[in-house]
Amino acid sequence: MLKELIDKYYLDKENDKAQTHFYITDAGKCPRAIFFKFKKAPRKEMEARVLRMFDHGDYIHRLIMRALFGAQKVRVVASEIDMPPQEIISGRADAILSIDNELYLLDIKSINSMLFEKLDAPKEDNVNQIQLYLHFFQIPKGILLYVSKDTQDLKEFILNYDRNLCLKLLKELQELKRKIDNDVIPFPLPDYPDNWQCRYCQFREVCDLIGKKEMSWPEFKKQIEAETAENEI
Repeated sequence: MLKELIDKYYLDKENDKAQTHFYITDAGKCPRAIFFKFKKAPRKEMEARVLRMFDHGDYIHRLIMRALFGAQKVRVVASEIDMPPQEIISGRADAILSIDNELYLLDIKSINSMLFEKLDAPKEDNVNQIQLYLHFFQIPKGILLYVSKDTQDLKEFILNYDRNLCLKLLKELQELKRKIDNDVIPFPLPDYPDNWQCRYCQFREVCDLIGKKEMSWPEFKKQIEAETAENEI
């Protein structure tokens, strides 16, 4: 009884979301998947269990921040701070810290123990996100702090601001926005369908119908509607 009610709460909350602008977590992600989110393309429903795991990640963030507020030699300058307003992208940084009078932008990531044990360098998508935070907050250094969800072990990586990477990521988002505005379904990732994002993508089924080409969104919608009507007969 309670399981069904709790699952429904999470699923209803997820279904109510509508994407109308880019989030910083979109940086470097599959452009086609982001396009489909904007256009509300048919997708596989996310499991309530996975959505609860996201909430658990938020809880871990709060635990880390509580420790930092009480730690010596670290001053929390700001926490849960919105990025300066931008036309194309929005995001919220976990914290800005002062350590030995030097500013660092902190991004906390909670991952399962299997991935944590194999982690010897920061994940590419996490690097993309923190680099954009550094770009917009104009802070030269960032810390990616990984927390094992199962053991609470920590790993940290310090990164310097990479202007060229940030300009590349922003250019890609601007190009994707142009395609969204013009109803052009973009190419998938270069290593589609072998990229790890493809394995977990909610839009995999509709993406496979297009393959590796670009396509008109209105034309593709007609194709989907025709196939849906045929299956219902």
